[in-house]
Amino acid sequence: MRSDKDLHLRAQRRDAIDALLAITGRRELLQDNPLLARSIRNRFPYLDPLNHLQIELLQRYRHGHRDERVKRAIHLTINGIAAGLRNSG
Repeated sequence: MRSDKDLHLRAQRRDAIDALLAITGRRELLQDNPLLARSIRNRFPYLDPLNHLQIELLQRYRHGHRDERVKRAIHLTINGIAAGLRNSG
């Protein structure tokens, strides 16, 4: 079951995408770059678990769990996501 916060974030995301599409006159994101769209779509199944793990680790860190294992794990998720996006981070 999704929380109110999750639903609110999803609505905000949808509103932002709708606004971007209206501004650009496009029907979908990356409409003019199908190769990039396909590449990103293929990487998401591998990046989504890292994103969720990173959120959990950051919440732990913010709630006082600041031992070296948590810090190291946060850095690993940052590096993993950056590598998956083919970005320097």
